[in-house]
Amino acid sequence: MPCLTDEQLAHFDEEGYLLLRGMLDVEKVIQPIIDEYHGVLDNLACELYQAGRIASTYDDLPFGKRLTQIVVDSGQIHAQYFDFSLPQTGIEADTPFWVGPAVFRCITNPDLLDAVESIVGPEIWSNPVQHVRLKPPECLVPKDHNGQALVSATNWHQDNGVVLPEADDSEVLTVWFPLNAATLENGCLQIMPRSHRQGLHTHCPGGPGGLWISIKSSALPESSSTHCPGGPGGLWIPELFMDMDAALPVPMQPGDVLFLTRHTIHGSLTNASDDVRWSFDLRYNPVGQPTGRDLFPGFVARSRANPESVLRDPMAWEKLWRDTRDRLAQEAHTPFNRWSADAAVCA
Repeated sequence: MPCLTDEQLAHFDEEGYLLLRGMLDVEKVIQPIIDEYHGVLDNLACELYQAGRIASTYDDLPFGKRLTQIVVDSGQIHAQYFDFSLPQTGIEADTPFWVGPAVFRCITNPDLLDAVESIVGPEIWSNPVQHVRLKPPECLVPKDHNGQALVSATNWHQDNGVVLPEADDSEVLTVWFPLNAATLENGCLQIMPRSHRQGLHTHCPGGPGGLWISIKSSALPESSSTHCPGGPGGLWIPELFMDMDAALPVPMQPGDVLFLTRHTIHGSLTNASDDVRWSFDLRYNPVGQPTGRDLFPGFVARSRANPESVLRDPMAWEKLWRDTRDRLAQEAHTPFNRWSADAAVCA
């Protein structure tokens, strides 16, 4: 049965968000992800060290400090190496990504899906617009040609704004949670309560700050590299549309889960700490509704009507993404962006 109470659902409808403290079992859900990503970081460190890109594999450091040191040494963010989605552009046959079994088990976690079912119904599609966010300290990350940190505060945006118009009527639910403590210092999310009532705003391409990811075909030095907007797709809502005094920071601990509507305006603070802020950004919608990035593979995460349609094999999920990468590396496709910098509000 759906697990959210009438009071919680009313809060979600009224405020545009719902924060559930301690919802996920840290030992059973969060820790296996952390353990799995230690192996991913091991692989990255070995590749870069063997290529002469870093001075050490830094395997004596804890995860966040190790990743930060690798970023500093190599001069690149390597976000795509850890992500369980493909980039919007520049997909090549060897573009890295990570779709491990611990990640899959988290996306299909029954407790999480119980809450999702309360909001989107019993036929649940795992939307492929989903990411892991590894946000190093801003003062230590590489800068672009304008001196802007490649990872900084995430611009104000709506998740509906980063997909194509075909998904405007889809009931896409954002599920965000940290793998380590998300604090005011290290760049927790901040939201605009009740902003979902205003519908979809115009999003301006580029803009101040934002989360940027390095898209590389591999970690090796001969690989081509470009920087494309990640996170909110490099899009931002001008602050003139918002009451900035209403901004609500949302510090969270591992196990806490934040649910957002597709129209809830949110962003993140700058990571001013000395360690990585680490989080998952998942999305779900009712089966049959467009995702806004239908070139990417989603799957049936739960179905009361057709339980045989549910994807239960993490290896099959991995194959969906590998087949998609192979196909898109050979095809030209339109970026998932509807917005133009010529809009009057972006001037």
